[in-house]
Amino acid sequence: MVKCIIFDCDGVLVDTEKIGNGILLEMASEHGFDMKIEDAYRNFNGRNLKDCFRHIEEAIDQKLPENFETEYRQKSFEAFKTQVKPMEGIVEFIGDIEKLKIPYCVASSGPVEKIRLNLEVAGLLNKFENKLFSSYQINSWKPEPGIFLYAANEMGFDVKDCIVLEDSKAGVKAGISGGFKVYGFANGYNNEDLEEEGAVLFHSYEELSELLGV
Repeated sequence: MVKCIIFDCDGVLVDTEKIGNGILLEMASEHGFDMKIEDAYRNFNGRNLKDCFRHIEEAIDQKLPENFETEYRQKSFEAFKTQVKPMEGIVEFIGDIEKLKIPYCVASSGPVEKIRLNLEVAGLLNKFENKLFSSYQINSWKPEPGIFLYAANEMGFDVKDCIVLEDSKAGVKAGISGGFKVYGFANGYNNEDLEEEGAVLFHSYEELSELLGV
């Protein structure tokens, strides 16, 4: 039996990836950047925002404006406040693991205030109080394994007793390189990437419950 479950946030607990990527692509297109939303899922999900900006700058061969990040954060936060929803089945899944007394937490590349905002709007924040870990707390971002190792340590568990739930290539890479067993939430865009990096795929929380025997 799994002793601790470490959730990624965006695309695993809350349905935010479409919102965030949509705003980023729209803003970047004003500077000559062109990318389909499904490619944004592959290239940007789970990554540090600065890496995403660097990718855009290399593609357009110029620097983005200095206020680009501030403007992006402002626009995305406004959208998140009204549009974020919990992932389908997550509320029931958390209920099941709580009944079994399996400890769980969230470990994300995003800033703490973004994680808190998204969980609050989705109605999940009360489930993750004092169990919320951000890359910004330790200055280590996926695909480095630091955030997952930090979360496991803070929760008081060995790597071998934890599983990581992820939906991005960078996140799976981080979990696997940290020695965790990783389950990849397949969304139709990321299936091959997640499997390639070594994740066990699941397509719904119902399916994950069966895989874990909860």
